[in-house]
Amino acid sequence: MTVRGRSNSRRPAPVKLQKTEGQFPHFPKRKSALSLTPGNPNTHYATFKYPFPASLRKAPSGRLSPKYITTMTDNKPPTAEALQNGETHAAPTSIAQQYDLLPKLIPNLDRHLTFPLLEFLSGLEGDDSAEVTKAKYELLKQTNMTDYVASLWQEINNSDEVPEEFVEKREEVLQRLSLFTEETSQIDELLNDESVVSNLRSDKVANLKFLEQQHGVTIQMVDMLYDFGRFQYSCGSYANAAHLLDQFRILSTDNDKASSASWGKLAADILTTNWEVVMEEVNKVKESIDTKLFNNPLAQLDHRTWLIHWTLFPFFNYEPARDNITEMFFSPSFINTIQTNCPWILRYLAAAVITNRSRTRNTGAYQKQLKDLVRVVRQEGYEYNDPVTEFIKALYVDFDFEEAQKKLGEAEEVLKGDFFLSAAADAFVEAARHLISESYCKIHQRIDIKYNPSFLAVSSFA
Repeated sequence: MTVRGRSNSRRPAPVKLQKTEGQFPHFPKRKSALSLTPGNPNTHYATFKYPFPASLRKAPSGRLSPKYITTMTDNKPPTAEALQNGETHAAPTSIAQQYDLLPKLIPNLDRHLTFPLLEFLSGLEGDDSAEVTKAKYELLKQTNMTDYVASLWQEINNSDEVPEEFVEKREEVLQRLSLFTEETSQIDELLNDESVVSNLRSDKVANLKFLEQQHGVTIQMVDMLYDFGRFQYSCGSYANAAHLLDQFRILSTDNDKASSASWGKLAADILTTNWEVVMEEVNKVKESIDTKLFNNPLAQLDHRTWLIHWTLFPFFNYEPARDNITEMFFSPSFINTIQTNCPWILRYLAAAVITNRSRTRNTGAYQKQLKDLVRVVRQEGYEYNDPVTEFIKALYVDFDFEEAQKKLGEAEEVLKGDFFLSAAADAFVEAARHLISESYCKIHQRIDIKYNPSFLAVSSFA
């Protein structure tokens, strides 16, 4: 017998603050791309090749194949602007397609962070792999990854020849690389000299004065670190870019550029999968949003929205970060941002809370998170829902166990087609089944062991 709870009265939708199209946090002047990351300094030339780590490239084998990409139906690749605006999808033909979040995620990611999501699709896609390749080309053709972009062009056009424009751009990039390396060599050597670094203090003005008087360092030389970091990022040399941007932040007194450098270093560390450092950078960016933008609520909303989307990378890739990010998402300022600006993040928050069931030792904290999740899912049902959030509603609001089981099956398909959640799909299903059984037992004083509903994860007894 199905037990249903009271339906929640629908509250009025909150007024949404509108975000300027094309905003990216790493460019204070709202430019549309990040050209910005530490690594092996001997890998400059290798960065023109395929730059992304294998852990962010491959889709798990045997995954479902939702038809994600998009304008692909008319054989036209989406433009870079269309990708960044999320205009990439045709009419859905499956559950995974119907609830695909790629169009909502892309506008809140840098183009380099978008690439692993497209690469994931190429592992999922069969018939549309050529269209995914076109999307990659459109996304990266404005970067300095000339060798890789040229290889995409060759694949698209089925040609062994490389157009002259790619050869010329490659030479130009190499020349600029040589020039940047020469112009930053002095300050780079100084910042790697322990005797110099040991004399630096927390006062950036005093540090610049010391370096200028003792070693001839100028503001222009410091700014060159920023420009070189952006250049290396555009080349796909993320480790080198993070290193340069970190050096720039140590010395720069330009708050706007320092903030931009922090976002660039965060992106670079994500793309090198340096998760421990990523979490350090997340905390720095979060602190900067809370303190330096406190008098600009709209900017805080935009920057928190970006940070929420960027932290999805370590959220399900780095186990020690799961609890910290979940706690951050549930904090008042971030849960308000999710409800106001990006309610689709509830899918990821719900997946984290459900899978945390078998991980957490603090039962009280887990129950509070689950209670808060149910409250938010209930409130935002008019604004956003998918099989994951509908599973939460069916189980904890309506107490409809048959519906919960149905939504769990749909949620499994959706999760397996989601870049961030595909690896957690099995753990989610297992934990969800336990929660169904647990909830069923809590609201029934007696259960006939001969009666074994399909949604109970127990064996039947004769």
